[in-house]
Amino acid sequence: MNEFRFEPTGNIFKEREALLEEWTPEKLVGRDEELSQYHAALQPVIEGETPSNIFLYGKSGVGKTAATRFLLHLLERDAEDVDGLNLHTIEVNCDGLNSSYQTAVALVNELRDPANQISNTGYPQASVYQFLFDELDRLGGTVLIVLDEVDHIQDDSLLYKLPRARSNGDVTNARLGVIGISNDLSFRNQLSSKVRSSLCEKEVSFSAYDANELCEVLRQRVEVAFQDDVLDDGVIEMCAAYGAKDSGDARQALDLLLESGDIARENNDDLVTESHVAKARERLQTDQVIEGISNYSRHGQLVLWALTILEEEGKTPVRTREIREPYEALCNSEGSEPVSDRAVREYLAELETLGIISSTQINRGKGGGKYKEHKLDQSISSVKTGLKELLGTTP
Repeated sequence: MNEFRFEPTGNIFKEREALLEEWTPEKLVGRDEELSQYHAALQPVIEGETPSNIFLYGKSGVGKTAATRFLLHLLERDAEDVDGLNLHTIEVNCDGLNSSYQTAVALVNELRDPANQISNTGYPQASVYQFLFDELDRLGGTVLIVLDEVDHIQDDSLLYKLPRARSNGDVTNARLGVIGISNDLSFRNQLSSKVRSSLCEKEVSFSAYDANELCEVLRQRVEVAFQDDVLDDGVIEMCAAYGAKDSGDARQALDLLLESGDIARENNDDLVTESHVAKARERLQTDQVIEGISNYSRHGQLVLWALTILEEEGKTPVRTREIREPYEALCNSEGSEPVSDRAVREYLAELETLGIISSTQINRGKGGGKYKEHKLDQSISSVKTGLKELLGTTP
């Protein structure tokens, strides 16, 4: 049996944490226009005025949360030098909080001591709101409430009440400002007009990073994260190009660079090269496929599993109707009612969009008609891993 030892090498990374999501740089690069608009929207706070309500929107990984933490850190620092300005910031991520009630409970608990927390059930909504307003008034001063991934809240109640809390007399000692952050570009339009007019008082749209901006972001992190001269020429540009291609997501580009460094260290290499980036991209794409399958609907998974069975038997590419029999057998084995042929076609179309399968349109002319043939576009092993967790079976 091998004897394993853990000893630091220090041959690739200097501060690996600088490539992680929670790391906040001293300066934010590649977002000059957005930061300028955001700074202007926050200016009333430092003037001692009632804060504006601010709504930030843009795709995931374009710097909304990073910009918020960066500017609020500077605002808190500068507020200390302003006499009479008592500033507090509260941040809650709404992922997993699908109602105003749950979000209000999270805010109350963020403001209270651990020994005085409230549960997610058992209180009327009006009581939870009163708890929240009491805590905000107890805090007093200027309070900025950051609701990250605010689009997860499925009702407008809290988003209506918070911006109007002072004018409605719910709070008297605190001046509130709400900062909503959304990855859903259509969320703003889904809000009722009365909520939109108050919550979206100031708006900042974050565009996707282009390859040059991603290079800026990566170079800034590289200076902190990596030892000197361990990145080969072209590595940063390659990671940035992939990030720009994958919807301009800085998080994906940083994850790719981090994984490339990890692979180089695993191999005891002294230099991170483009070949490490290629291997890292393949590894991360596999992880994304597994996550995509794991988050897919149950019947969508059953359709995929039926196609996987046919792939293992060497029968692909197959027509949609040939997937029906193994799909129905899987439904019967777990006691669920099969969905319609149309629904199966829609699941296959979604799986193609996700890059999990590939579909080809076949045209046999007047006599043979048109139909689609399908096959897996990912390895059987990665598809099985995604299915195994959700179906609770061993494929």
